[in-house]
Amino acid sequence: MRALPLICLLLLINLYICYSQEDHSSSPKRQKRRMLNRRKRIKSSTGRQQLKESTPITAPAFDMPLYNDEAVVHILKAVLGVNEQAPSYNILPVKKGHCTVNGMVMYHNAVWSPKPCITCMCTNGKEVCDEIICPPLTCPVTVTHDGECCPVCSEIAPNDPSEVFIGNSPRTQQEMDELLRREEEEREEEEERIREKRAKKKKAEQTRKQDEQRRLQLEAKEEERKQEEIRKANEEEELRIEEEETRKMEKEQKRKEEEDKREEELNWLVKEKKQREREEREQEEDEDYDDEDESDHLRGDVFRVAQIRVPGSRRPTEIHHPPLPPGCFISEITVSCSNAKLTQIPAISDPEIRSLDLLGNFITSIPNGAFNGLPNLERIDLSKNNLTSMEINTQAFKSLKNLKRLYLDGNLLVHFPPKLPSTLEELKVNDNMIRGIEEDSFKDLKNLATLELEGNLLSEANVNPLAFRPLQSLIYMRLGRNKFRTIPQGLPATIEEIYLENNEIEDIVETAFNHTTNLHTVILRHNKLEEASITPMTWILHENLESLDLSYNKFYHVPSYLPKSLLHLVLVGNQIERIPGYVFAHMNPGLEYLYLTSNKLTNDGIDPISFHGAYHSLREIFLDHNELQSVPVGIEDMKDLHILRLNNNKIRSVSRNCICNEENDEDSSIEFLHLENNFINTREISPYAFSCIRSYSSVILKPQKVK
Repeated sequence: MRALPLICLLLLINLYICYSQEDHSSSPKRQKRRMLNRRKRIKSSTGRQQLKESTPITAPAFDMPLYNDEAVVHILKAVLGVNEQAPSYNILPVKKGHCTVNGMVMYHNAVWSPKPCITCMCTNGKEVCDEIICPPLTCPVTVTHDGECCPVCSEIAPNDPSEVFIGNSPRTQQEMDELLRREEEEREEEEERIREKRAKKKKAEQTRKQDEQRRLQLEAKEEERKQEEIRKANEEEELRIEEEETRKMEKEQKRKEEEDKREEELNWLVKEKKQREREEREQEEDEDYDDEDESDHLRGDVFRVAQIRVPGSRRPTEIHHPPLPPGCFISEITVSCSNAKLTQIPAISDPEIRSLDLLGNFITSIPNGAFNGLPNLERIDLSKNNLTSMEINTQAFKSLKNLKRLYLDGNLLVHFPPKLPSTLEELKVNDNMIRGIEEDSFKDLKNLATLELEGNLLSEANVNPLAFRPLQSLIYMRLGRNKFRTIPQGLPATIEEIYLENNEIEDIVETAFNHTTNLHTVILRHNKLEEASITPMTWILHENLESLDLSYNKFYHVPSYLPKSLLHLVLVGNQIERIPGYVFAHMNPGLEYLYLTSNKLTNDGIDPISFHGAYHSLREIFLDHNELQSVPVGIEDMKDLHILRLNNNKIRSVSRNCICNEENDEDSSIEFLHLENNFINTREISPYAFSCIRSYSSVILKPQKVK
């Protein structure tokens, strides 16, 4: 029994020796090919090992020690369930625990390979075989190396799909040389592509640098052009200033010549008048003196004659003053020189004058002492002159202890006149070029009640928040036609009316009117307000606000959170499409005047609840110039409505109950009902449609538009 294994062992040793000799006798060319195959096998085995690591094992495996006689040979990863029954010839007797394979007896734990890629083992007299399952490959070229069961991906990518080798890798030296040649060509092509890519990149970089240089050159030229324009503008400005100074000097010289001429005329008139008075006194020396009333109006070339009674004399002493300039006249306590073409403030001396009107002249300056002869002036109107801030002396108004009203509209002021009298109650500086309000601009004006600053260059950026603090008595303020984007800060707490129309106001913050709880009129028309611009708590503290004008803004529906004390609401010229329900319900005693002219209201935008809370209070409703197709619902329930305007809509019919409620027999309070310029066929109107209106003359139906 032991002779058979020995014979097999000797045969195996013989085969090994022959193979070794053949190996040593192989040519160098064959050895080189074998070396290449060995390198590829190493690479392929590395790839196969990575593939095995990434391929999940589907069957459970276990480690089983394999023995040859009593020595451990290796560890086999076996897959259970793969059995292959070898043929049994029963030539030799079999002991318990041994296996018979092809007439050979295999000991317990013996291992053999009946076929390639199949390994079997004897276990307690049973044969257990394991077949290696090759994983699927997706590569175009596969190679099966010597001694391996499964193919692996080849690293050589063919240029032509027809060159894909299936099964084993090429074996001949010619094929290997061909593959190496192709690899070399591919490498050269790749290097050529890389060189082309680098060349393109270099060219693109050069182009970019050239473009950058051209851009810098263009910018430099543009900068030079701008500098040249600035230089020309500066030269033109200098030339203009020189011309302006020349004209000013000529004007000043002309003015001096006119003054000299006027002074000569005055001196002559004074001498003539004194001579005439002397002659009159000589004629009336022995006559009794009777007082005569002074006429109300004097000619422009005769000035008032002041009379002073001297003790011990029977008649008062007359003090004569020079006559007024041409174009001026006096009436009681007012001197009027409107549009008299004056270039300076006339020299007038009369303590009884209370008002001086210099409107529409060419006055450019107010020197120190200009009003010294009129110490009791209460009103000065210097509107529409050519006054500048630099030409108003800081002491110009110092002597006026009773001045209450000062009008400086339509001049060229950029700052407020300094040191205004503290007695001022009304100040108007509209249509100037005021560029800012400083903290001390209104210093000591604690009695000022009216301030108008419309048509200037004011904004929240150049108005000091503390500028209005000295105005402790201010009631009326106009800031329209400026550049405000928000409500100016620091408004006086005493203010009752504020006009901010024609600005650029976009939002009203919650604290904008917190300290102005005495407001009863706010005008904000011609701004940029929307529904979300007014915060819900803006008017929460206002219990006296009665009039609110939000015309010509950007509202799409009647805004909510309106003041509860509101009586007048003006929303003309917006884009309002809807009156939300209960928007007037919180008002007490209730809204009386609602003006919605020139909007986009339709019948779908007005519900019975739209006027809830105002049915008992509304007196006037203007819904003209909208897109209504019928009389809105709820009109018949308004108890105190006097004026209803529905003209210039798209109304085609007037139903029986839209104006007059059949359930109410009382007469309507409507005095004017406008329905003209619609599409109404007046012949189809029910005779009972206006039965509750006292006078049919109150209903205006004509003209109507042609259908």
